Amino acid sequence: MKSKTDTTAIIERLKELYPDAICSLDYKKDYELLFSVRLSAQCTDARVNLVTPALFARYPTLEAFAEADVDEVGQYVHSCGFWRAKARDIVGSAKEILTRFNGRVPDNMEDLLTLPGVGRKTANLVLGDIYGKEGYVCDTHCIRITGRLGLTDGSKDPLKVEQQLRQCIPPEESNNFCHRMVLHGRAVCTARNPQCQNCTLRDLCDHPAE
Repeated sequence: MKSKTDTTAIIERLKELYPDAICSLDYKKDYELLFSVRLSAQCTDARVNLVTPALFARYPTLEAFAEADVDEVGQYVHSCGFWRAKARDIVGSAKEILTRFNGRVPDNMEDLLTLPGVGRKTANLVLGDIYGKEGYVCDTHCIRITGRLGLTDGSKDPLKVEQQLRQCIPPEESNNFCHRMVLHGRAVCTARNPQCQNCTLRDLCDHPAE
């Protein structure tokens, strides 16, 4: 596991490399982010961003989503894969947010996890991006890169990775750090053929050229 000094160096270098640590999903309202993250499961953010403009235009309010026909929603999100389950969860979440949370996406982990289709990754992203709270979003990029760097023990289990990152990444850095993991994973530290020779973190990595 990394020392505090090395961990700080990793955080600071990533800040220099990716100063704009923002979510790659396009949204304007809190529930739009929630729904977009649900659609992104086993689908690319780029594909989701192609789908959501028409989806959000067809259902411009949370009430519209709550009253929507699941099959019709499914037709809008069909290209994201697993469209039946995703459409069902979106409509179900809209109903829950309206009836249980006064039309506002919950601002805590416990309540977020009660919404249909919402797991810890989604909840952490919502907490970080919407509410500015700590958010340890352990997607495939984060899991892969933090394991290679030695910030975690290499576990592939999202919950274990989250627990380990909570021990070494300061809460106030967590959300942006995880966004930078995604950016770095797409640009440099790819799953196959990582560009280690071009990596600013090479000297701090436990597995260069892996």
